[in-house]
Amino acid sequence: MTFPFSTSDRALRIYLALADYPILSSKIRAQMRRVLFERGLLTPKDFETEVREKALRSQVREGITNPLWDETGEIWSLRLDRIRRSLTDSYFAHFFHYEIFEQIVREVLAERVQPAEDIVISFNPELSPSEMLFEQAKAIEQLSPAEYEKFKHRHDELIVVLIRRIISDQLAYIDIAKEWFTAVDLIDIQRRKIGYGRIGGKAAGMLLASSILSKTADEDIRACIKTPQSYFVGADVMYDFMSYNELLHWTDQKYKTREQIRADFPIIQEEYFKSEFPPDILEKFQALLDEIGNQPLIVRSSSLLEDNFGMSFAGKYESVFCPNQGTHQENLRNFTRAIAQVYASVLNPDALFYRRSMKLQDYDERIALLIQVIEGETWEKYYFPHVAGVGFSRNIYRWSPQIRAGDGLLRLVWGLGTRAVERVGNDYPRMVALSHPLLRPKSTPDAIRYYSQHQIDLINLETNALETLPVQEVLTKRYPFLRYVAQLDQGGYLTDIHSSVFEQGIEALVITLEGLLQRTRVADIMRRMLNTLEEKYQRPVDTEFVLYVTEPRSSHPGIKIALLQCRPQSQAEEQEIRFPENLQKESASGIVFSTSRVVPHGYVGNIRYVLFVPPEEYYALPTTAARSELGRAIGRINEILADENFICIGPGRWGTTNPDLGVHIGYADIYNTRALIELAGKGMGTEPELSYGTHFFQDLVEAHIYPLAIYLEDDDVVFNREFFYNTPNQLKEIAPKEVSIGDCLRLIEVASYKPEHCLELVMDSEKGQAVAFLKPVR
Repeated sequence: MTFPFSTSDRALRIYLALADYPILSSKIRAQMRRVLFERGLLTPKDFETEVREKALRSQVREGITNPLWDETGEIWSLRLDRIRRSLTDSYFAHFFHYEIFEQIVREVLAERVQPAEDIVISFNPELSPSEMLFEQAKAIEQLSPAEYEKFKHRHDELIVVLIRRIISDQLAYIDIAKEWFTAVDLIDIQRRKIGYGRIGGKAAGMLLASSILSKTADEDIRACIKTPQSYFVGADVMYDFMSYNELLHWTDQKYKTREQIRADFPIIQEEYFKSEFPPDILEKFQALLDEIGNQPLIVRSSSLLEDNFGMSFAGKYESVFCPNQGTHQENLRNFTRAIAQVYASVLNPDALFYRRSMKLQDYDERIALLIQVIEGETWEKYYFPHVAGVGFSRNIYRWSPQIRAGDGLLRLVWGLGTRAVERVGNDYPRMVALSHPLLRPKSTPDAIRYYSQHQIDLINLETNALETLPVQEVLTKRYPFLRYVAQLDQGGYLTDIHSSVFEQGIEALVITLEGLLQRTRVADIMRRMLNTLEEKYQRPVDTEFVLYVTEPRSSHPGIKIALLQCRPQSQAEEQEIRFPENLQKESASGIVFSTSRVVPHGYVGNIRYVLFVPPEEYYALPTTAARSELGRAIGRINEILADENFICIGPGRWGTTNPDLGVHIGYADIYNTRALIELAGKGMGTEPELSYGTHFFQDLVEAHIYPLAIYLEDDDVVFNREFFYNTPNQLKEIAPKEVSIGDCLRLIEVASYKPEHCLELVMDSEKGQAVAFLKPVR
């Protein structure tokens, strides 16, 4: 239809007037169309047909020859919406005087809530712009309870489409999240989001947990919970970055060989670090930093698969701290470099092999970003939280029979939470069984001091850097929360700190967090919070959090909990365990090893090979590089034995970042094994720690790899040295390229010790016993 000039002039006037109502303009135009339809001047069907025809013609004018492939659904929806707005203005200007338009504007302004009869309009939520979905969902939420029930089905559909579009498309997540997010929640997320694409699993879990607790937890818990200041970068920005810097040739990396993947990764990191962001994205990053100010922040990966149901990707992608204490230019440069570092980590070997083992290699994995202001407080020149940690609603590995698994477990550290989620150095977090918060795995003063935290991770505001320092360099008698984090070593016993005046020096302080557990209700609050989340998630959960003590000088101090992350907890499969009858301790009976230390619940049968690292040979290796190379060799053997049932046994801590403390391997090096067993005792290096809750431990649980520890000096332990030391080494036959490793790696075929036999490993957490014994091959 062609309109006379006067109509066009009136349409322009309407268009300019609506520009003054950026939020209400959609509602006003909906009313304008309603008037057109009610008076019979147009039918909704004819109007929408014309919108579509004009949209198709506009594609041709703009050079789109193949609309199916050259334009995304999001852009097509945007095109339809803009033409729909223009056509509404034109038709209304043709048929009505400007005064009618003004009357509609006044009515909309007076109502502020969309009338129920305007809710049901002809549009497909799957193809419509997000702004329209937000508007409709919010309008339904503002209806009276009676009216709301009429449109609840429409509201649920809109919320699901919005969740799928901006948060996550994982069905298990959507099934829970649709009950807890409102349009207001989703609008707030969209307001704090940069770029297109979803915000990924890590952000999704944090937001869902915060929404659940704010809406259902009891008042006591709600008063303790706070949501970190958070922003989001959509997953599609990663591809914009890669395209802008010609990095898309790395997308086939996941299909390469193990050697190629490892060799290429340093090159990938260098290319990503040298790259730049498109100007429009860079401008938004600067605006974000301006809003945050000079508060320290962290750039966290939030991939589309991360923190999913059944696979957590825990620790696979990087998170990078930005102290944010430099000039505007320096802060922006450090921030963009941190993002590039996170993006590069999607191609790191551990992540790629994890995806391969989980049958996710072909998934289009993109990384969104969760930008959070670091939760903490300034102490002198340092910045860190009072306490950080991880919490589990189910304690699946108990160190005492009286511990109730369903009450949960915490790993707590003083300072930033990095030491709670990784096996770092010769350092230990405080393990808290929430059914018995003061029950320690170790009870003697010497053991408590040894198995305590000796270093702290923090932000140094003066050097503008993340640092790891000995606790004695940071802790002073003036520290306001001293009595909550430390105790005094009196030579034969530990005592609580009642004032800042005591004779001993700082070296007598031991980080135990005993005061936190004794003086606050943190254990009770965390137990109830985790139980609430487990109930609503309909499965056990795993969280990361930061704790603050409020009113520390009060006789009844309070706590604040900032929930940083929440995901389904990795769980071992439930199995019925039956110990064979008449098993005796003598090696002649066929027992290869047994242990009663923190035993999981499970079973591994038909074990044909044992990969054994003799402690004496491992610690005789002359350099850290040689020990690291041993870890790589184990990774190659892991590939060779992919179709075999095998277990790994070695000294100290498997998976440690420090090869001096144990075998330095990652998940990518052992994901085909069925059990990972750590040896402790004289000459065995560092004693295995209770690493439950670390990223490495979660990898083992997800892959159904059972962790065990054998303390050789325990009276009830069996360790058949003849089996481990006097059997033929099969490396030459099975992995001839690894023969150069020599005696520091032994591949034992069980049948070489006793023909036509295999090993069976039975672990009973209730009895607290694990036994590996010979059994005839069936």
